[in-house]
Formats: sequence, C-alpha cells, structure tokens
Amino acid sequence: MVSLITSSPTNMDESPAPTRPLPLIAVGGGLVAAMITLAGSLTVGMLGWFLADSGAHGAPRDGLRIGALGWLSAHRSAVTIERVSVTMVPLLVTLLCAIVVWKVAHRVGDALSGHGPDADRLADGERDWTVPVATGGFATGYGAVLLVTQALLADSGASLLRVLLALLVLTGVLVFPAVAAGSGRAAIWASQLPSAVVPAALATRRVVLWFCGTALALLVAALALNAGTFVNVISQLQLNKGGVVAYLGLTLVLVPNAVLCAGSYLLGGGFAVGVGTTVAPSGVVVGALPLFPLLAAVPGSGEVPVWSSALIAVPVLVAACAVGVTQRRFPTVRWEEGIVRGLGAGVAAGVVVVALLMLAGGSVGPGRMQQVGPFLFDALLHAITSFGLGGLIGGVALTWWQRRSLARSDA
Repeated sequence: MVSLITSSPTNMDESPAPTRPLPLIAVGGGLVAAMITLAGSLTVGMLGWFLADSGAHGAPRDGLRIGALGWLSAHRSAVTIERVSVTMVPLLVTLLCAIVVWKVAHRVGDALSGHGPDADRLADGERDWTVPVATGGFATGYGAVLLVTQALLADSGASLLRVLLALLVLTGVLVFPAVAAGSGRAAIWASQLPSAVVPAALATRRVVLWFCGTALALLVAALALNAGTFVNVISQLQLNKGGVVAYLGLTLVLVPNAVLCAGSYLLGGGFAVGVGTTVAPSGVVVGALPLFPLLAAVPGSGEVPVWSSALIAVPVLVAACAVGVTQRRFPTVRWEEGIVRGLGAGVAAGVVVVALLMLAGGSVGPGRMQQVGPFLFDALLHAITSFGLGGLIGGVALTWWQRRSLARSDA
C-alpha cells in the first residue's frame, strides 16, 4: 500500500502532512457517485420531455420528474406512472450507475491507501477497519441522495424498502470490493486465499461475460430477421421525429433486460411476455403483444423449429470454452484442482446469471403485462446444470492437455 505520509527533504524533523479524514472522503465519494448518475438521469428526462412534443405540453418539471423516477427505478424502486405500477428495472441505467459507483469507490479506496495501521501495528494484532468504515461512509452518502429523492417523489409510489435493499446489495457487491481494490487491501487478501479460488473466480467472470455476449448476439440476430416488424411497430405509433427518438431511447434502456431474457431462452427455461405466455425452445405461446420495438424479436406462437432445441447446448459450450481459456493462464496438472476449478466456476456462474435474471423481469403495465421476464426457478436449474457441466468439461479437458504437454516436455 502506498503511504500518503511525506516528509520534507530539508527538514526531517517537520511533522508529516495530515491526510484528509476518512469519513469525509468516504461520504463525499458516495454523494458524488449518486449525484453524477442522478444528474445524468435528470438531463435525459428533460431531453425526452422536449423531444416528445417540443415542450408544447406540461412543464420542465415533468421531464425532471420522469428522470428522477427512472433513476429510482434503476435502484429497484417500484414506481407508479399514470396509475400504472412499474417494477421492471431499466438495466441500462442500472449498469451505468454501477460503473460510476465502482470507479468513484475505487478512487475513494486509492485516496485511503495511507490510512489504517501499518505493518508493525498489524503484527501487534491491531485490526484494520479502513475498508469497512469507508464502505459504510460511502453507503451513507449514496443512501442520503436516494432517500431524499424518494421522499420528494413519495406520491409516485416509490418503495422505501426496495430502495434500502438495493443500497445494501450495491454496498456489498460493488462498493466494498472497489474500496478494497483501490486501497490495496484486496491484493493482500487474495494472496492469502487457496490457490484454486482466484482462477475459479476469474473463470466465473469470463463465463458470465461470454454468456451475456452470446445472448446479445441471439437478440441481434432475432431483431435482424424481424427488421420489418421492428420498423412497422415504430410506424404504427404515429410519432413525430422527436417522439421516435425519445421512444427509441426508452427502448435502448431496456436492451439489457431483453438480453437477459434471450439468455434465459438459451438456458431452456424461457421467459414470459404476459400472464399465461411462454417463450422457450420447447414451445412458444403468446397472445397479442404491445407495440414495443424489442418485442419484434419474440417468435410467434406455434411449433418451434427442430434446431431450436439444440440451443440449450450453447451454455455448456460457452462455459467449457471460458473455463478452458482461463486455465491456460493458470495451468495445473492436478486432476482434483482442474475439476474443482471448472465445476466451481460453472456453478458460481450459474448463480450469478440467475441473480442477474432476477433483475430482468417485473410488471410493466396493467392486466397481462404484470408478468414479464424469465422463469427464475427453471432458469436456476438449467443454469447450474449447464454451466456446471460445461465448466467440468473445460477443466478436465485442459488438465488432460496440460498433463500431456508436460509429459512431452519431460520426454
């Protein structure tokens, strides 16, 4: 860890320059991260309000209200828009918030790298509370902005409990690791873990990213095959040019949701686009769909092609390749270590993917549209089985190859 304490070269007796207080840095970081994303949402809301009808109806505060509601929705706060409950999370906004939180929290950790006990004090048994305290301070600053925004929009049906739960998850999943990485503590902790943990964690990340990329490719292919339907939906809305831009912007923020639904389709569990509907490789049952461009990728009801059932092999192949590529960087000739790495990475990736799928669905309107999104229980069974099997195959195959390569080199 880099010390922030410096001394003057001309006067060695001069006291070291004081560092900024830890709570001030941490709370300030949380406030900055929240305000950056909130300001961005408010700006987009204003642009959308102006583009919709060139400001002919309503007032600028209506655009600001929509932007603030979108920001709260990105933190899983159910909101009510024109008496319609909306619980679906705009995941593109959530993703942007997560990126900002990670970067700001990492900077906070870097600024706190000189805080806490030094090596001698740690050797004497003193505990290092720098990262937990900084994480709590960051969450306090971020949570303050969340709570103020929720209080100002209390009449919109924003859920305080869901906001607090989102803050808790955000703190544990992003803020704590980012502060630990920025302050250098994460590298120290990682060096003390068993040798199989770090390669398995990197393989898990690669499996999740590759699978999301594959699901995105499937979504793009489906939209390309139904491009005419996509354009027809836009034309039927009878919007002006500004309205089309605003509507396409709304479509864009839900693209990650559609990607995860495509991922659930690849896993074999499928998803719903309304109560009583099913879209899966085993069959498609849908009714009348709303005029929303992304729904052009949904196949029609009826029998599915025979080849669609083969798509459930894709997650197995993705996991096997991702684990294999990771193990090339961390080679091993021990069978048990290759099995543990591959199987552990696959099962962990399945859990992470299902956790992401939990964010993809929700209610988007009254009636049938109160159920939209993946079937989570089926997705959990398929994800753990497919990724676990693929990870096991990749781990065993690369272990065999590395043992064979070692034997050749010895010969």
